[in-house]
Amino acid sequence: MRRLLLVRHGSTSATRASAFPSDERLDERGRAAAGALAGVLGQPPVDVLSSPSARCRETAAAAGMGEPAIDPGLAECDFGSWSARTLAELHAEDGDAVASWMTNPDAAPHGGESLARFARRVAGWLDRQAGLKGRGVAFTHGGVVKAALVHALGAPLAAFWRIDVTPLAVTELHCHDGRWTLVRINCPVGTAS
Repeated sequence: MRRLLLVRHGSTSATRASAFPSDERLDERGRAAAGALAGVLGQPPVDVLSSPSARCRETAAAAGMGEPAIDPGLAECDFGSWSARTLAELHAEDGDAVASWMTNPDAAPHGGESLARFARRVAGWLDRQAGLKGRGVAFTHGGVVKAALVHALGAPLAAFWRIDVTPLAVTELHCHDGRWTLVRINCPVGTAS
């Protein structure tokens, strides 16, 4: 059996501004709050994984998980030219492009990954995890957690937009014989044990 904890990184200036992320670091509150994960994640896992982003690596370190293995499969969606820009800014500039991106999973008006391509990448990563045993903790992004849940549950890709993943929330999946089970979703730091 594979027991997998997906942990969204702590807050950054981009998450507070509702902006598409670049490779920003945790803000002060995010760094302090990430320290609370140390007592919540339980016994040391077999595998500690992280997105390549600074904010995920910093969250793992603040949580006392040491130096995680960097896994590109855990990287956030590539938002191309939209990186570091707010949704409000983009709506004002070209609301049709934003609407297209949110309704057409194959659209990538920003020049980065489409939602469909991103979801396939995350699904491939989760399928590889299904073949492993033991406990793993993956420090990643809200989009990755949402895409993993859509795949694990066999839900339509449109369900991606109906899932909320807050900073430092813990989502737990278990895999038995190649089938994922959702154990808990979006548990805040204080209740994740």
